[in-house]
Amino acid sequence: MQVLAMGTWFAASAAGPALQTEWGLSTSQATLLTTAVQLGFVIGALTSAALNLPDVVHPPHLVTAGALLAAISTAALAVFADGAATATVLRLVTGIALAGVYPVGLKLASSWFLERRGFALGALVGALTLGSTLPHLIGGSLGAAWRAGLLASAALAAVAAVLVQRVKVGPYVARSTGLHPQIILSLLRERGPLLANLGYFGHMWELYAVWAWVPTFLGASAAAHGTSLSGTVRGTLSFIALGACGVAGCVLAGRLGDRWGRARTAAGAMLVSGSCCLVAALAFGRSLWLLVPVLLIWGTSVIADSAMFSACTTSVVDTRLVGTALTFQTAVGFLITALTIQGLPVVAHAAGWPIAVALLAPGPLLGAVAMLRLEPMLAPHALTDRRRRPA
Repeated sequence: MQVLAMGTWFAASAAGPALQTEWGLSTSQATLLTTAVQLGFVIGALTSAALNLPDVVHPPHLVTAGALLAAISTAALAVFADGAATATVLRLVTGIALAGVYPVGLKLASSWFLERRGFALGALVGALTLGSTLPHLIGGSLGAAWRAGLLASAALAAVAAVLVQRVKVGPYVARSTGLHPQIILSLLRERGPLLANLGYFGHMWELYAVWAWVPTFLGASAAAHGTSLSGTVRGTLSFIALGACGVAGCVLAGRLGDRWGRARTAAGAMLVSGSCCLVAALAFGRSLWLLVPVLLIWGTSVIADSAMFSACTTSVVDTRLVGTALTFQTAVGFLITALTIQGLPVVAHAAGWPIAVALLAPGPLLGAVAMLRLEPMLAPHALTDRRRRPA
């Protein structure tokens, strides 16, 4: 379900080069199409968290509504949009819609797993990774036929809306009996949720900027080396590095997290991905035989930690408010991504791509520190009853 619905996220981003050519968009206008989804997600997620919708509304119904709205807005972009203004509004709506899909899907998965929750959420985030990066493959293959790619993404999201109605809520989360907007304050005040959130925020500083700009970074690096890459080759390499390797990283981290410690596993992944920011900067403009292996490791590690933050958060909050906690966490995280997605090409233009990607490194490296401090709190003897009353 996540694979099908989340394909709408980067559908317009993957078609960016074709849109720039057909509509005469500037780089900043093309970037805004991606940033609009992030901002829409933040608006939708903050509203959802404030109203406790993921814990008050039956989760499959909320996911269905979100997936359908994402399908409609993506299809409308293909059929009706003819410029940056309309496209930006429709991408904003898509982001709002997906706020009812991704964090609620995490809650649904958490409801069925306890001991193996890290692996379960790792598989789910792997699906998110595959779905989000699939448009790079589709867009690179279709080129000027970008409308067909958007319609394909919209159709898959509609299928997801139907399939999710077959999913039931498991026994390991409870339904909220009322509104508890004050939970947001406790997520920033209590040490356990705060550390999990800080780790996630550092992770998000890097993640979506990498997902959005690696294809462009790859093309610019090849050009600097005197090599020309076709859209198909660039899209395929990006999909392999970010999609296929990302799924492998999520599954591997999920297994390690359940055995070795979820916070410790997240910290390890962030140390690797943060280092890749620096190594990729050094490899810019060099042979693809050097750069591509770096991208494969980067794509594997940059998303591997994502599910661990969700698993850690579900372990330190009231089980009746898991959906709200995850939705708030993702809302702030995606607000951060809007800054880095919009800012990365600006820095690249002013100072070069090596400086731009190197500036992504502090996020995951500082996030790793937060997760290492959280790990002792997740030991079995340190966990308190998670069914405490809302703060």
